[in-house]
Amino acid sequence: MAKPEPAPDYPAHWEADVVLRDGGTGHLRPMTAADADAVQAFHMAQSQNSIYLRFFTYKSKLTAKELRRFTELDYRDRVAFVITRGGEIIGIGRYDRLENPAEAEVAFNVSDAHQGRGLGSILLEHLAAAARENGIDKFSAEVLPENRKMIQVFSEAGYEVHRHFDDGVISLYFDIDPTEKSRAVMESREHRAEARSVAGLLAPSSVAVIGASRAWGSIGQQLLEHVVEGKFAGAIHAVNQEALEVSGMMPYASIAQVPGPVDLAVIAVPYDQVPGVVEQCGKAGVKGVVIATAGFADDGERGLRRQRALVRQARANGMRLVGPASLGLANTDPAVSLNASMAPELPRRGGLGIFSQSAALGVSLFASMSRREVGMSTVLSAGNRADVSGNDMMQFWEDDANTQACGLYLESIGNPRKFSRISRRLSRSKPVIVAKSDSMGLRLPPGHAVRTTQAPAGALDAMLRQSGVVRVKTIEELADVAQIMVGQPLPKGPGLAIIGNSGAMGTVVADVAEQLGLRVVAVTSGLVLDTGQSRALPLLKRTVLAALAQDGVDSAIVTLMPVVGLTVEKIASTLQECSAETGKPVIASFTGIVDPRIHVNRQMADSLPAFSSPGSAIAALAAVVRYAQWLTLDAPVFDPPEGVNPQAAQLLLDAWLEGVSGDGLVNLSPAQSRELLGHYGIEVLESEPFGSEDQAVAAAERLGWPVAIKTIDPSLRHRLDLGGVRINIENADSLRRNVVQMRKFLQPYGAKELEVQSMAEVGQSCTLRAIEDPLLGPVVSFGLSGDAVNLLDDWAHRVPPLSVADTAELVRSPRAAVKLFGYEGLPAGNVKALEDLVARIAMLKDEHPEVALVEFKPILVGPNTVTVLAAEVHIGNAAQRTDSARRAMMS
Repeated sequence: MAKPEPAPDYPAHWEADVVLRDGGTGHLRPMTAADADAVQAFHMAQSQNSIYLRFFTYKSKLTAKELRRFTELDYRDRVAFVITRGGEIIGIGRYDRLENPAEAEVAFNVSDAHQGRGLGSILLEHLAAAARENGIDKFSAEVLPENRKMIQVFSEAGYEVHRHFDDGVISLYFDIDPTEKSRAVMESREHRAEARSVAGLLAPSSVAVIGASRAWGSIGQQLLEHVVEGKFAGAIHAVNQEALEVSGMMPYASIAQVPGPVDLAVIAVPYDQVPGVVEQCGKAGVKGVVIATAGFADDGERGLRRQRALVRQARANGMRLVGPASLGLANTDPAVSLNASMAPELPRRGGLGIFSQSAALGVSLFASMSRREVGMSTVLSAGNRADVSGNDMMQFWEDDANTQACGLYLESIGNPRKFSRISRRLSRSKPVIVAKSDSMGLRLPPGHAVRTTQAPAGALDAMLRQSGVVRVKTIEELADVAQIMVGQPLPKGPGLAIIGNSGAMGTVVADVAEQLGLRVVAVTSGLVLDTGQSRALPLLKRTVLAALAQDGVDSAIVTLMPVVGLTVEKIASTLQECSAETGKPVIASFTGIVDPRIHVNRQMADSLPAFSSPGSAIAALAAVVRYAQWLTLDAPVFDPPEGVNPQAAQLLLDAWLEGVSGDGLVNLSPAQSRELLGHYGIEVLESEPFGSEDQAVAAAERLGWPVAIKTIDPSLRHRLDLGGVRINIENADSLRRNVVQMRKFLQPYGAKELEVQSMAEVGQSCTLRAIEDPLLGPVVSFGLSGDAVNLLDDWAHRVPPLSVADTAELVRSPRAAVKLFGYEGLPAGNVKALEDLVARIAMLKDEHPEVALVEFKPILVGPNTVTVLAAEVHIGNAAQRTDSARRAMMS
């Protein structure tokens, strides 16, 4: 009797929580044999028309044989996914490999009740990703002409779809390798879905506060009071199973008893009651929850497990989750007027969107903005950031007409590659200001799957610069920059006029401005303003307007010591008139007044930025100028290098990684490295290890004279100064002598193994390295070999994909890079060829996360050529890249 086939391993890494087109959520997972009853129930609930469109005939019930065929899968040749909500299947997608092993037939079935929510496109993305993982590169499908919705899923996916009509059926087929168009389509759909999911939280039609209490000062009591006093435009419900009256309204004992739909539930119940309340919200059809209760991710492993379970539970029931330990959220739009937060009053309306994480920093950020009277559009405190993140908020802000600038205080970045992608797009239309302390490094909040990074220290800053993000270090700096961004036009350049009533102050401000990259065009100091309001204010206005009218002046700072008879309010009004008339930014520094914003008329608060310190004012203005200059740069141009073959490289990697499991790495041999790199047009100068002098001579004869000999020791092989390399050896006798001398010299270092290599053109020695980081993804680093990188850490970093400008900046960013352009009379190196090499290695890393490390050490950049002398390549099983070609929420 034949043994039964072993059950295939369940591919758990294919599971994902997904955001649907309307902002709701669902859980996508591979189908299993245990789903047979649920698949039958799904089928029987479908309309006759839906069944006909799927099977080309009507069948009221699936046979046992059909159920086995549909649900018993090998996850290689036959794969199926289901999307569930509350445990119920609402969509099914599958593929079956055809005779041609590189092709599979694909089919979908979406619940009638959930049509139009984008389930088909999500299933297609995940099926395509699984198929590529299994060596399939083409999908085909047969669709009835009247099945317009399914035809639309394929045609709008961004793939190049070919059609053929025969015998009443439309046959479709297309390659599933991601293209620029298909990635753009996926990103656009992801953006719309995530923006809508956050909009549902920030603009609900009804709010229920669960845990609303009569106890004065309790979190539940304050949250309900703030929602009521903020004059929320929708329905407000209190839920408390014990109280008879709360804030003048009759509470309901549970969310299930609340009449009508509830869009947002604000949960402030004891720690142990939270899971049960979230479950009740899911059953009641609530669309989103804010959890104010703390004690989850910061409560050890027990808390982490409970937090993850909360997120799974919320998403499985179609809900987004803010928190736990959230301060809440607010929306100042008069059509919403929602203050579901611990802030005592609704923020002043304005153009700044705010996102923060922990409650303490959220309070500090809110207070800093309030002190400056900076008006806000929306505020969200993510707390532990178990679900809704800064990335989600940026997706929302991009479409929000009420938001002019975006401010985020990030203690951690959960998905930096996605952050980079979204912020790079958002920064083109709205400034993105990020406060992140250097001491916090790059990490994830507690409870996330990936917790560490291997990226070099400067990689995160490089990513932010590439994205156009305005990086600041403190909350105060964020508020300083924000009040300029939302209150003034952007400067067109770095030209600055300084006006003040103190000569000494003017000199100091000018020095600081020059150090921060501004160009001081005009300084008017010693302005006499103690002549009374009727004379002083017109004089001030004429002076400022005259300064702004000068050629090369793009902005002005007015630094004033206290003046008898002039109020801050009157000065602010005059300066704002100057800005409005010229269209140029004007900022003010009122030295001697602790907090000038308190004195500025509230009607002016979003117009004139006022500072108590000229240093803070100049630093904020310099940051705004850098952002404005970034905006003037041409849109990134991505020009892939010629002569690359990613498909051939992928086949090699797949073959070499066959049988490699876990996080182990394979160190490629020199021959393997040359073969892989060759598919990207990268040549490595051949070298040959040797044992005896005779073997060295034989290798030199084969490679061609003159030659170099060097140690294989990675720390010495490029160090001519330490005796690790000897060059320009022209004959056998000289080679034998050099081998003997070199071995004697290197004996103290323990470097015994040597190799011989053909001579390359003499040039500057450089190092190029690319890694796959668990958080940032691919990171490319460049520096000049030797003490520059070893002692001074003089590296430059960029995160692929690299535009033409990114590549040029990378090779010019190290401080020692001046040596590439003709230094102390030496000839300049072939920087163009170096940029081409960088572009090739960046593309290789972006295409192949299996390449864990590739390092060229050294590269010789000569006047005519660029030569890679040595390459080290490590490969391993690719981590599931967080922005792969399928939409999925972070776990």
